[in-house]
Amino acid sequence: MSLVDAAQQLDGAAPLREFRDRFDLPEGVIYLDGNSLGALPRATKARIAEVVGQEWGEGLIRSWNSADWIALPQRVGGKIAPLIGAQPHEVIACDSTSVNLSKLIAAALHMRSGRKAILSEPGNFPTDIYMVEGLEAQGLATRKLAERDALIDALDEDVALLMLTHVHYKTGETFDMAALTKAAHDAGALVLWDLSHSGGALPVELNKCNADFAAGCGYKYFNGGPGAPAYAYVAERHHGDLQQPLTGWMGHAQPFAFDDDYAPAPGVDRLLAGTPPILGLSALEVGVDMIAEIGIDRLIAKSRELSEFFRQAISERLPDLELVSPTDPTQRGSQISFRHVEAYAICQALIARGIIGDFRDPDILRFGFAPAYVSFEDVARAVEALGEIIETGDWDRAGFKQRAAVT
Repeated sequence: MSLVDAAQQLDGAAPLREFRDRFDLPEGVIYLDGNSLGALPRATKARIAEVVGQEWGEGLIRSWNSADWIALPQRVGGKIAPLIGAQPHEVIACDSTSVNLSKLIAAALHMRSGRKAILSEPGNFPTDIYMVEGLEAQGLATRKLAERDALIDALDEDVALLMLTHVHYKTGETFDMAALTKAAHDAGALVLWDLSHSGGALPVELNKCNADFAAGCGYKYFNGGPGAPAYAYVAERHHGDLQQPLTGWMGHAQPFAFDDDYAPAPGVDRLLAGTPPILGLSALEVGVDMIAEIGIDRLIAKSRELSEFFRQAISERLPDLELVSPTDPTQRGSQISFRHVEAYAICQALIARGIIGDFRDPDILRFGFAPAYVSFEDVARAVEALGEIIETGDWDRAGFKQRAAVT
Protein backbone atom coordinates (compact mmCIF):
# COMPACT_ATOMS: atom_id res chain seq x y z
CA MET A 1 0.00 0.00 0.00
CA SER A 2 1.35 3.43 -0.94
CA LEU A 3 1.74 6.21 1.58
CA VAL A 4 -1.10 8.14 -0.06
CA ASP A 5 -3.38 5.09 0.01
CA ALA A 6 -2.65 4.60 3.70
CA ALA A 7 -3.36 8.28 4.32
CA GLN A 8 -6.68 8.12 2.51
CA GLN A 9 -7.74 5.22 4.70
CA LEU A 10 -6.84 7.22 7.80
CA ASP A 11 -8.80 10.19 6.50
CA GLY A 12 -11.87 8.01 6.07
CA ALA A 13 -11.97 7.39 9.80
CA ALA A 14 -10.34 10.60 10.97
CA PRO A 15 -12.11 12.92 13.41
CA LEU A 16 -12.73 16.57 12.46
CA ARG A 17 -12.87 15.83 8.72
CA GLU A 18 -16.21 17.64 8.51
CA PHE A 19 -14.53 20.91 9.49
CA ARG A 20 -12.25 21.00 6.45
CA ASP A 21 -15.11 22.17 4.23
CA ARG A 22 -15.66 25.13 6.56
CA PHE A 23 -12.38 26.67 5.41
CA ASP A 24 -11.73 28.45 2.13
CA LEU A 25 -8.69 26.48 0.92
CA PRO A 26 -7.30 27.13 -2.59
CA GLU A 27 -7.63 24.27 -5.04
CA GLY A 28 -4.38 22.36 -5.49
CA VAL A 29 -2.70 23.80 -2.40
CA ILE A 30 -1.54 21.83 0.62
CA TYR A 31 -1.33 24.27 3.49
CA LEU A 32 1.09 23.35 6.26
CA ASP A 33 1.72 26.89 7.45
CA GLY A 34 -1.05 27.32 10.02
CA ASN A 35 1.50 28.25 12.65
CA SER A 36 2.29 31.47 10.78
CA LEU A 37 -1.14 32.28 9.36
CA GLY A 38 -4.23 30.15 9.77
CA ALA A 39 -6.52 29.46 6.83
CA LEU A 40 -9.65 31.52 6.16
CA PRO A 41 -12.89 30.22 7.70
CA ARG A 42 -15.71 30.55 5.18
CA ALA A 43 -17.91 32.11 7.85
CA THR A 44 -15.45 34.98 8.22
CA LYS A 45 -16.35 36.32 4.78
CA ALA A 46 -20.02 36.57 5.67
CA ARG A 47 -19.28 38.07 9.07
CA ILE A 48 -16.99 40.76 7.71
CA ALA A 49 -19.53 41.58 4.99
CA GLU A 50 -22.14 41.99 7.72
CA VAL A 51 -19.90 44.23 9.82
CA VAL A 52 -18.95 46.39 6.83
CA GLY A 53 -22.27 46.51 5.01
CA GLN A 54 -24.76 46.62 7.85
CA GLU A 55 -23.08 47.53 11.11
CA TRP A 56 -20.72 50.13 9.63
CA GLY A 57 -22.57 51.01 6.43
CA GLU A 58 -26.04 51.35 7.92
CA GLY A 59 -25.54 51.55 11.66
CA LEU A 60 -22.62 53.98 11.43
CA ILE A 61 -21.53 55.25 14.83
CA ARG A 62 -24.66 53.83 16.45
CA SER A 63 -23.14 50.36 16.10
CA TRP A 64 -20.78 50.98 19.02
CA ASN A 65 -23.95 50.42 21.05
CA SER A 66 -26.45 48.64 18.80
CA ALA A 67 -23.92 46.05 17.57
CA ASP A 68 -22.04 46.12 20.89
CA TRP A 69 -18.72 46.99 19.27
CA ILE A 70 -17.62 48.57 22.52
CA ALA A 71 -17.55 45.18 24.28
CA LEU A 72 -15.73 43.23 21.56
CA PRO A 73 -12.34 43.14 23.34
CA GLN A 74 -13.93 41.68 26.47
CA ARG A 75 -16.24 39.35 24.56
CA VAL A 76 -13.53 37.85 22.35
CA GLY A 77 -11.11 37.69 25.27
CA GLY A 78 -13.73 35.89 27.32
CA LYS A 79 -14.14 33.30 24.56
CA ILE A 80 -10.38 32.73 24.35
CA ALA A 81 -10.09 32.37 28.14
CA PRO A 82 -11.38 28.78 28.55
CA LEU A 83 -9.19 27.70 25.62
CA ILE A 84 -6.07 28.73 27.57
CA GLY A 85 -7.23 27.65 31.01
CA ALA A 86 -8.27 31.08 32.30
CA GLN A 87 -11.39 32.81 33.60
CA PRO A 88 -13.24 35.11 31.16
CA HIS A 89 -12.49 38.26 33.17
CA GLU A 90 -8.75 37.50 33.09
CA VAL A 91 -8.33 37.77 29.29
CA ILE A 92 -8.83 40.65 26.90
CA ALA A 93 -8.33 40.81 23.11
CA CYS A 94 -6.39 43.88 22.05
CA ASP A 95 -3.36 45.28 20.26
CA SER A 96 -0.55 42.99 18.99
CA THR A 97 1.47 40.35 20.80
CA SER A 98 4.50 42.65 20.85
CA VAL A 99 2.56 45.54 22.38
CA ASN A 100 0.93 43.27 24.96
CA LEU A 101 4.29 41.78 25.91
CA SER A 102 5.71 45.25 26.48
CA LYS A 103 2.75 46.24 28.64
CA LEU A 104 2.98 43.09 30.75
CA ILE A 105 6.76 43.28 31.16
CA ALA A 106 6.39 46.84 32.42
CA ALA A 107 3.60 45.74 34.76
CA ALA A 108 5.79 42.98 36.20
CA LEU A 109 8.67 45.40 36.79
CA HIS A 110 6.34 47.68 38.72
CA MET A 111 5.14 44.77 40.85
CA ARG A 112 8.69 43.64 41.60
CA SER A 113 10.22 46.98 42.52
CA GLY A 114 13.94 46.69 43.18
CA ARG A 115 14.38 43.91 40.63
CA LYS A 116 15.20 44.75 37.02
CA ALA A 117 16.26 41.56 35.25
CA ILE A 118 13.99 39.91 32.69
CA LEU A 119 15.11 36.30 32.22
CA SER A 120 14.55 34.46 28.95
CA GLU A 121 16.38 32.03 26.69
CA PRO A 122 18.61 32.81 23.69
CA GLY A 123 16.73 31.97 20.52
CA ASN A 124 13.36 32.98 21.93
CA PHE A 125 11.14 34.65 19.35
CA PRO A 126 12.93 37.96 18.63
CA THR A 127 10.08 40.36 19.44
CA ASP A 128 9.95 39.05 23.01
CA ILE A 129 13.58 39.96 23.60
CA TYR A 130 13.32 43.20 21.60
CA MET A 131 10.57 44.39 23.94
CA VAL A 132 12.96 43.91 26.85
CA GLU A 133 15.69 45.81 25.01
CA GLY A 134 13.33 48.73 24.52
CA LEU A 135 12.76 48.96 28.26
CA GLU A 136 16.46 48.39 28.86
CA ALA A 137 17.28 51.42 26.72
CA GLN A 138 15.12 53.49 29.06
CA GLY A 139 16.99 52.18 32.09
CA LEU A 140 13.93 50.28 33.32
CA ALA A 141 15.07 46.70 32.78
CA THR A 142 18.06 44.48 32.11
CA ARG A 143 18.07 41.53 29.77
CA LYS A 144 19.29 38.17 31.08
CA LEU A 145 19.47 35.04 28.93
CA ALA A 146 20.11 31.43 29.96
CA GLU A 147 19.92 28.15 28.08
CA ARG A 148 16.89 25.95 28.72
CA ASP A 149 18.64 23.62 31.09
CA ALA A 150 20.09 26.54 33.07
CA LEU A 151 16.98 28.70 33.47
CA ILE A 152 16.10 27.61 36.99
CA ASP A 153 19.66 28.17 38.21
CA ALA A 154 19.57 31.65 36.65
CA LEU A 155 16.58 32.70 38.77
CA ASP A 156 18.45 34.91 41.23
CA GLU A 157 17.27 37.74 43.47
CA ASP A 158 17.55 40.31 40.67
CA VAL A 159 15.06 38.55 38.33
CA ALA A 160 11.71 40.31 38.28
CA LEU A 161 10.19 38.26 35.46
CA LEU A 162 10.75 34.95 33.73
CA MET A 163 9.50 35.39 30.15
CA LEU A 164 9.29 32.31 27.93
CA THR A 165 7.48 31.11 24.83
CA HIS A 166 5.50 28.00 25.73
CA VAL A 167 6.08 26.36 22.33
CA HIS A 168 9.34 27.31 20.62
CA TYR A 169 8.69 28.89 17.26
CA LYS A 170 11.45 26.99 15.43
CA THR A 171 11.59 23.58 17.04
CA GLY A 172 8.11 23.26 18.51
CA GLU A 173 9.57 22.10 21.84
CA THR A 174 7.32 22.86 24.79
CA PHE A 175 8.28 24.05 28.24
CA ASP A 176 6.90 22.52 31.43
CA MET A 177 4.75 25.52 32.31
CA ALA A 178 3.84 24.36 35.80
CA ALA A 179 7.39 23.48 36.86
CA LEU A 180 8.99 26.66 35.57
CA THR A 181 6.25 28.87 36.97
CA LYS A 182 6.75 27.31 40.40
CA ALA A 183 10.53 27.71 40.19
CA ALA A 184 10.15 31.39 39.33
CA HIS A 185 7.71 31.97 42.17
CA ASP A 186 10.03 30.18 44.59
CA ALA A 187 12.71 32.67 43.55
CA GLY A 188 10.39 35.64 44.08
CA ALA A 189 9.88 36.33 40.36
CA LEU A 190 6.76 36.58 38.20
CA VAL A 191 6.20 34.67 34.95
CA LEU A 192 5.00 35.78 31.51
CA TRP A 193 4.15 33.09 28.96
CA ASP A 194 4.02 33.80 25.22
CA LEU A 195 1.27 31.53 23.89
CA SER A 196 1.57 32.46 20.21
CA HIS A 197 2.23 28.84 19.15
CA SER A 198 0.05 27.34 21.87
CA GLY A 199 -3.29 29.16 21.86
CA GLY A 200 -5.87 27.29 19.82
CA ALA A 201 -3.49 24.39 19.21
CA LEU A 202 -2.80 22.52 22.44
CA PRO A 203 -3.99 22.42 26.04
CA VAL A 204 -2.88 25.36 28.17
CA GLU A 205 -3.79 25.59 31.87
CA LEU A 206 -2.79 29.06 33.03
CA ASN A 207 -4.84 28.98 36.23
CA LYS A 208 -3.82 25.45 37.20
CA CYS A 209 -0.17 26.35 36.63
CA ASN A 210 -0.60 29.52 38.72
CA ALA A 211 0.70 31.65 35.84
CA ASP A 212 0.90 35.41 36.33
CA PHE A 213 0.74 36.81 32.79
CA ALA A 214 0.38 35.57 29.24
CA ALA A 215 0.02 36.98 25.74
CA GLY A 216 -0.63 35.43 22.36
CA CYS A 217 -1.64 36.18 18.81
CA GLY A 218 -4.91 35.67 16.96
CA TYR A 219 -3.71 34.98 13.42
CA LYS A 220 -2.18 31.53 13.81
CA TYR A 221 -4.28 28.65 15.17
CA PHE A 222 -7.21 30.94 15.99
CA ASN A 223 -7.54 31.75 12.25
CA GLY A 224 -8.21 35.45 12.87
CA GLY A 225 -6.56 36.65 9.65
CA PRO A 226 -3.35 38.55 8.89
CA GLY A 227 -2.53 41.03 11.63
CA ALA A 228 -5.42 39.81 13.77
CA PRO A 229 -5.64 41.32 17.25
CA ALA A 230 -3.75 39.56 20.02
CA TYR A 231 -4.85 38.77 23.56
CA ALA A 232 -3.46 39.23 27.05
CA TYR A 233 -4.02 37.42 30.33
CA VAL A 234 -3.51 38.68 33.86
CA ALA A 235 -4.26 36.42 36.82
CA GLU A 236 -7.12 37.75 38.91
CA ARG A 237 -4.90 38.05 42.00
CA HIS A 238 -2.83 40.72 40.22
CA HIS A 239 -5.70 42.91 39.02
CA GLY A 240 -5.42 45.35 41.90
CA ASP A 241 -1.69 45.95 41.39
CA LEU A 242 -1.75 45.95 37.59
CA GLN A 243 -0.20 49.05 36.02
CA GLN A 244 0.75 49.39 32.37
CA PRO A 245 2.48 52.29 30.61
CA LEU A 246 0.06 52.83 27.70
CA THR A 247 -2.59 54.71 29.61
CA GLY A 248 -4.90 55.31 26.68
CA TRP A 249 -8.45 56.51 26.85
CA MET A 250 -10.06 53.09 26.34
CA GLY A 251 -8.24 51.82 29.41
CA HIS A 252 -9.77 54.57 31.52
CA ALA A 253 -12.36 53.73 34.15
CA GLN A 254 -14.80 56.09 32.39
CA PRO A 255 -13.51 56.66 28.85
CA PHE A 256 -16.46 58.78 27.82
CA ALA A 257 -16.21 61.09 30.81
CA PHE A 258 -13.26 62.71 29.00
CA ASP A 259 -11.55 63.57 32.26
CA ASP A 260 -8.13 65.24 32.10
CA ASP A 261 -6.73 62.78 34.64
CA TYR A 262 -6.23 59.08 34.01
CA ALA A 263 -8.01 56.58 36.25
CA PRO A 264 -7.46 52.90 35.37
CA ALA A 265 -10.38 50.68 34.46
CA PRO A 266 -10.92 47.65 36.69
CA GLY A 267 -9.09 44.40 36.00
CA VAL A 268 -7.74 43.53 32.55
CA ASP A 269 -9.81 46.30 30.96
CA ARG A 270 -6.99 48.67 31.89
CA LEU A 271 -4.80 46.89 29.35
CA LEU A 272 -6.79 48.61 26.61
CA ALA A 273 -5.25 51.71 25.10
CA GLY A 274 -6.64 52.98 21.81
CA THR A 275 -9.88 52.37 19.92
CA PRO A 276 -10.49 48.64 19.33
CA PRO A 277 -10.06 47.37 15.72
CA ILE A 278 -13.61 46.25 15.05
CA LEU A 279 -13.00 44.50 11.71
CA GLY A 280 -10.07 42.53 13.09
CA LEU A 281 -11.85 41.58 16.29
CA SER A 282 -14.95 40.50 14.36
CA ALA A 283 -12.88 38.21 12.13
CA LEU A 284 -11.01 36.81 15.12
CA GLU A 285 -14.26 36.02 16.92
CA VAL A 286 -15.30 33.72 14.07
CA GLY A 287 -12.07 31.74 14.30
CA VAL A 288 -12.19 31.52 18.08
CA ASP A 289 -15.80 30.31 17.96
CA MET A 290 -14.82 27.50 15.60
CA ILE A 291 -11.85 26.40 17.72
CA ALA A 292 -14.12 26.37 20.76
CA GLU A 293 -16.69 24.30 18.87
CA ILE A 294 -14.08 21.69 17.92
CA GLY A 295 -12.41 21.62 21.33
CA ILE A 296 -8.73 21.76 22.19
CA ASP A 297 -8.54 18.10 23.25
CA ARG A 298 -9.81 16.90 19.88
CA LEU A 299 -7.49 19.29 18.07
CA ILE A 300 -4.33 18.20 19.84
CA ALA A 301 -5.21 14.51 19.51
CA LYS A 302 -5.47 14.74 15.72
CA SER A 303 -2.51 17.11 15.50
CA ARG A 304 -0.27 14.54 17.17
CA GLU A 305 -1.55 11.82 14.84
CA LEU A 306 -0.78 14.01 11.81
CA SER A 307 2.67 15.04 12.97
CA GLU A 308 3.61 11.46 13.92
CA PHE A 309 2.43 10.20 10.54
CA PHE A 310 4.63 12.87 8.95
CA ARG A 311 7.65 12.18 11.19
CA GLN A 312 7.56 8.43 10.70
CA ALA A 313 7.14 8.75 6.92
CA ILE A 314 10.07 11.19 6.74
CA SER A 315 12.27 8.89 8.83
CA GLU A 316 11.63 6.09 6.33
CA ARG A 317 11.90 8.16 3.15
CA LEU A 318 14.62 10.61 4.23
CA PRO A 319 16.48 9.05 7.17
CA ASP A 320 19.33 11.56 6.92
CA LEU A 321 17.05 14.60 7.29
CA GLU A 322 17.78 15.95 10.77
CA LEU A 323 14.79 16.27 13.09
CA VAL A 324 15.16 19.28 15.40
CA SER A 325 11.79 18.89 17.14
CA PRO A 326 11.28 16.46 20.03
CA THR A 327 10.61 12.90 18.91
CA ASP A 328 7.87 12.54 21.51
CA PRO A 329 4.74 14.24 20.12
CA THR A 330 3.61 15.17 23.65
CA GLN A 331 6.73 17.32 24.00
CA ARG A 332 6.08 19.49 20.96
CA GLY A 333 3.36 21.80 19.73
CA SER A 334 1.30 21.44 16.57
CA GLN A 335 4.39 21.63 14.34
CA ILE A 336 7.55 19.75 13.44
CA SER A 337 10.86 20.99 12.08
CA PHE A 338 13.87 19.58 10.25
CA ARG A 339 17.31 20.96 9.47
CA HIS A 340 18.86 21.02 6.00
CA VAL A 341 21.64 23.23 4.68
CA GLU A 342 19.45 24.14 1.69
CA ALA A 343 16.24 24.60 3.67
CA TYR A 344 15.38 27.88 1.97
CA ALA A 345 15.68 26.45 -1.54
CA ILE A 346 13.77 23.31 -0.60
CA CYS A 347 10.96 25.38 0.90
CA GLN A 348 10.70 27.39 -2.31
CA ALA A 349 10.62 24.21 -4.38
CA LEU A 350 7.78 22.88 -2.23
CA ILE A 351 5.85 26.11 -2.67
CA ALA A 352 6.29 25.81 -6.44
CA ARG A 353 4.52 22.47 -6.17
CA GLY A 354 1.66 23.97 -4.18
CA ILE A 355 2.88 22.80 -0.77
CA ILE A 356 3.21 25.71 1.62
CA GLY A 357 5.37 25.22 4.68
CA ASP A 358 7.84 27.49 6.43
CA PHE A 359 11.50 28.38 6.25
CA ARG A 360 13.21 29.76 9.35
CA ASP A 361 16.68 31.17 9.08
CA PRO A 362 19.24 29.78 8.66
CA ASP A 363 18.40 26.14 7.91
CA ILE A 364 15.00 25.13 9.32
CA LEU A 365 12.11 23.55 7.42
CA ARG A 366 9.01 23.93 9.57
CA PHE A 367 5.62 22.32 9.00
CA GLY A 368 2.46 23.19 10.92
CA PHE A 369 -0.50 20.86 11.38
CA ALA A 370 -3.77 22.72 11.88
CA PRO A 371 -5.98 19.67 12.37
CA ALA A 372 -9.24 21.46 11.61
CA TYR A 373 -8.33 21.44 7.92
CA VAL A 374 -5.12 19.45 7.35
CA SER A 375 -5.68 15.86 6.18
CA PHE A 376 -3.50 12.77 6.28
CA GLU A 377 -3.47 12.83 2.47
CA ASP A 378 -2.07 16.37 2.61
CA VAL A 379 0.71 15.09 4.85
CA ALA A 380 1.44 12.07 2.64
CA ARG A 381 1.68 14.14 -0.52
CA ALA A 382 3.94 16.63 1.26
CA VAL A 383 6.28 13.79 2.29
CA GLU A 384 6.37 12.46 -1.28
CA ALA A 385 7.12 15.88 -2.72
CA LEU A 386 9.79 16.60 -0.12
CA GLY A 387 11.40 13.24 -0.86
CA GLU A 388 11.45 13.86 -4.60
CA ILE A 389 12.89 17.34 -4.20
CA ILE A 390 15.73 16.26 -1.93
CA GLU A 391 16.51 12.98 -3.70
CA THR A 392 16.62 14.54 -7.17
CA GLY A 393 18.09 17.92 -6.24
CA ASP A 394 15.09 19.62 -7.80
CA TRP A 395 15.60 22.59 -5.49
CA ASP A 396 18.98 23.20 -7.16
CA ARG A 397 18.01 22.65 -10.80
CA ALA A 398 14.98 24.90 -10.44
CA GLY A 399 17.20 27.78 -9.39
CA PHE A 400 15.87 28.13 -5.86
CA LYS A 401 19.35 28.29 -4.35
CA GLN A 402 19.43 31.98 -5.21
CA ARG A 403 18.31 33.42 -1.89
CA ALA A 404 15.77 36.22 -2.03
CA ALA A 405 14.56 38.42 0.80
CA VAL A 406 12.73 36.24 3.28
CA THR A 407 9.57 37.45 5.01
